[in-house]
Parts: sequence; C-alpha cells; structure tokens
Amino acid sequence: MSSTIRENGRGTGEASCNGIVRRMVGLPRSILGGFSRVMGHGINVMGSIGGRRHHPQPLNFHFPELISQEPPIVPEEFAFLNSFEQQYGSTHPFFYACNFMEALKIAEDEHKFMFMYLHSPQHPFTPSFCRETLCSEFVIQFLDANLISWGRLADRGEGLQMAATMRVASFPFCAVVAPAAGNNIAVLQQMEGPMSPAEIVEILQRTMEEQGSAFGGARAEEEKARAIVRAKEEEKIKADRQLREEQDAAYLAALKIDKEKEKLKQLSSGGKDPNPVEVASSKANYVKLSDTPMQKHNSKAKISPSTIRETQYKQTTNGGKDSQVTQIMIRFPSGERREHSFLPTDKIQSVYRYIDSLGLPGVENYKLVSSFPRRVYGVDQMGITLKEASLHPRASLFLELQ
Repeated sequence: MSSTIRENGRGTGEASCNGIVRRMVGLPRSILGGFSRVMGHGINVMGSIGGRRHHPQPLNFHFPELISQEPPIVPEEFAFLNSFEQQYGSTHPFFYACNFMEALKIAEDEHKFMFMYLHSPQHPFTPSFCRETLCSEFVIQFLDANLISWGRLADRGEGLQMAATMRVASFPFCAVVAPAAGNNIAVLQQMEGPMSPAEIVEILQRTMEEQGSAFGGARAEEEKARAIVRAKEEEKIKADRQLREEQDAAYLAALKIDKEKEKLKQLSSGGKDPNPVEVASSKANYVKLSDTPMQKHNSKAKISPSTIRETQYKQTTNGGKDSQVTQIMIRFPSGERREHSFLPTDKIQSVYRYIDSLGLPGVENYKLVSSFPRRVYGVDQMGITLKEASLHPRASLFLELQ
C-alpha cells in the first residue's frame, strides 16, 4: 500500500519528547458531561460488544421499541461497530462500545494509552485502510494487547465533536491519547492518511516507548504526592484521637480522686463519729488513685491536675439529684459538641475552666455565646452563677473565637 503518513502535532501546549509531539487538548462540555450521565444507570454494552472479537456473522442490532421506525435508530455507542462490521466483517480490534470519557477512564484504570479511530466511510482511503490495516491480525494483536481502542463515526455525535476538537484534516484518522489534568487530554500521537500494518504498529510502538516512561513517571509522582498527603491526614487524625483519649482519661482519673477526697472530707466532718474502717478505706483509695498513671496522661495532654479538679462536677452531700444539676452543651468551631454537668451555683468561670482543661488546639482566645436570645458571657459575667445567668437546668452555648 502506498502510504502518506502524517504524524501531526498541531495545537496549543505542544511539547517534544524524543521526537514525538505531545500536546494538550481541551475537551468540549458535551464530551465531559457524557461520563456523569452514564454513571447513573450503568453500562453493560461493553460486555455484549467487546466480549467477542470474532463473530460468525455481522452484528445486526434490533431494538423492539424502534422497529416501526424507518430507517431504524441505532444508539451512538453501536453505530460505529454496526457500520464497520456490516462492511468489513467482525474481525477487528476490540473497540469499547461506550462514550469517550468512559473509555478514557478504563485506560486510566488499566494504566494504558487510548487508541482513537474516527471512521469516515465516504473517504476514498477508508476501505483499503480498514481491510488491509485495521483488520490485519498483526494490528489487532498489537492494539488489543497494549492499548484501549475506541472508535466513532466522524460525522455524528462524539465522533464529530472529537474531529473538531482534534482539528482533523484528512482521513483515515487515528490518535494516541491519555488522561491529563483538568478537562484536557494529552495527544501523544496523531496520524492522518493511509498506513500499512507495519507502519502503524511502528508508530504506536515508538510512541509507547518514548512517551510511556515520561507520562508514567509523571503519573507515579502524582500518586506518590497524593499518598503522602493521605498519610499526613491519617497521622493527624490519629494524633488528635489519641490526645482526646488521654484528656478524657486524665479527667476521669482526677474526678475519681476528688470523689474520694470529698468522701473522706464528709466522713471526717460528719456529725457522728466516723467509721474507722470506712475512713481508712477512703484514704487508701485516695492515695492509690493519686499514684496512678493519671499524672502521665496529664503531662502528655498538658493539663494540670488542679485545673481538672476545679472544673469537674462536684458531688453534693445527698448524692446530687437531677434538680441540682445544670447540663451545659458546648459547641466548638470545629463542629464538635461536648456536654458537661455543673452545679447551678457554679459560676460562668467554671465553664471557661472546663473548656481550658480540654486543651483543644486552636482554642485560646474565645468567648461563650448563647444563640436565642444572643447573649455574650465574657469577662464581666465570670462571677455570675449559672442559675443567675438563666442557664439552669439546661442550656446550649457555642464557643466564638476572638
């Protein structure tokens, strides 16, 4: 076959890599929107068309709901294969019967380049190219083993749009493309005009060898960068979780110590003579709790035991009934919520001390605000009790950074 091969590198963003031209091409919105439309209801056409490469008879598509129409309407995904196989038979490369963006995603997932063929049945070079080149066993084996093949009729739908996007000047038209950042594709090779099987395989092989390492290396670097970002995010989440667990453990340990201390104080100052066994038991528990790893938790969370003990809920002599408890729900700027119990006689300052004891990162200068009606509990209200501030028996406050 006499051939006039044109390796085309026209367009914006051109770059040469070892003699092979690579350029970036922006995709039209109609092409980009195709992927989102098909994802909602799934695609099964690839299994029915792509599952077999050699059919004993040309494919004849029948759609019951369209039988009455003349001529029958064939969906775009099947139009190219239907036209191609009716004229050239069923022995051809494995063309994916799906839209462009779906095929590009398949190529990306399989780490392959995409081979695009735009079919123009009326062009004089098309019949010989299809019979002698595209349907040759040599080309079929190479394409099926190394690339993701996608074809369309050049005069309709996505084929027409891609012909305009690629600025096709002559047929037969083939191109090797790959996914790129944003709404672009990388055109690694563009071929126009008739080619022999040996010529097209040579061009494809050279493109894969010379572009594959550079393009694959860039993709590997992107994956590596994303993996580093994910690892840092997971490490931060793990550190935050560990810090919260240590803070909670330190607070519970301090709460137990104060309970034992309060119990010991009640037994010592009661009206009747305290039970020596009970007093000894309380003292032993107090000493035991004081020597627990609570100090270690406090040092990690940077919370002093005195601060925690000042902010913990104080048990009353009669055991603390519900009517003697004020429940405060505190919302933080991060969206986290924490509920804590206070006495109605506790002051606004106790709420501030409780928040300080948590040691939350980024929470330093702030003020407490109620939403409805909006009221700010700042420095001037520190000495007001929760009951006097109308926060008893239950209230919700949010933390507003200054």
